Amino acid sequence: MEENQSGRTRKMVATYAEIAILVFLIVLFSILNPTTFPTVANVNTILNTAAVPTIIGVGATFVVLMGRIDLSVEGIMGAAGLAYVLLSPNSRTSADWGFGAIVVAIALGAGLGLATALVHTRLKVPTFIVSLGMWYVGLGIAAVLFGQEMQPFLSDPNAPLWPTSAPLGVSNSYLVALGVVALGFLVERFTRLGRVPYAIGNNEGVALVTGIPVARYCIYAFAISGACSALAGVIASMSLGAGAANVGVGMVFFTLAAVVIGGTPLSGGKGGVLRTVVGVLVLSTLYNGLILSGVAPSLQSGVSGLVLVSAAIAAGWSQRNHLRVVK
Repeated sequence: MEENQSGRTRKMVATYAEIAILVFLIVLFSILNPTTFPTVANVNTILNTAAVPTIIGVGATFVVLMGRIDLSVEGIMGAAGLAYVLLSPNSRTSADWGFGAIVVAIALGAGLGLATALVHTRLKVPTFIVSLGMWYVGLGIAAVLFGQEMQPFLSDPNAPLWPTSAPLGVSNSYLVALGVVALGFLVERFTRLGRVPYAIGNNEGVALVTGIPVARYCIYAFAISGACSALAGVIASMSLGAGAANVGVGMVFFTLAAVVIGGTPLSGGKGGVLRTVVGVLVLSTLYNGLILSGVAPSLQSGVSGLVLVSAAIAAGWSQRNHLRVVK
């Protein structure tokens, strides 16, 4: 009886720990900054900051659930962002593909994700190495698109304003992020594409024996991850109002930290999209609160690293005796 009660307690803690951390941070920073933190304007600032990593996090979650990792985020964001800018009305070219520019950018990201998965599944190269290389391939594509001319700027003066505009009370960029989250959750909950990554992450050997085509689902997951990174690059470039190869700087650490903090361990097998959303909100709230509290940037990095390490330990503690190295 005591063992059952202890098991239920551990399960409850694992389920609600991230939400408890988020609530704690909100209360703490509201006490420390009563006039600036608990305001509608600041909530919108936090949500707007969370939009891009939330979109990336949805795709990354499908990859991490299988015990893989995708480090190509920043390269894909740079390549897709520049492709979008150069195919939209801009200061360098006469192109105007309309919504097609976004479609091409997302397709480019999905293609780079597909390339990562093919190298991994066909040549058996660990995803850590392949995706790291694809990061630089993406940056190389971005550098080629950037060229030797002046930085391309979006010609439409309203374009940079659209992501932060909030006609419905929440920024447009976060509404897009919520749409991606909703789609990711529906796929995760109601389709085979969403359920199989859990089986692969829990025990890939058993998944193979039962006839699950692991390689095929790896391809699907990395294509989704690449597409999400590309969409994030489009929104980030739109906010910047220009194309830049480094538009995604810092997003790899932020996103993977959010996935782990949200309760999806790098070994895979458990977690999910909604937990990643909570992880993103935890980090966004933490960064925002530290800035409003006047904490130095160097200390902000230290605190964030401490939170990540603590979350990684907590996420893997219950299965520490049989964790495997991420593929």
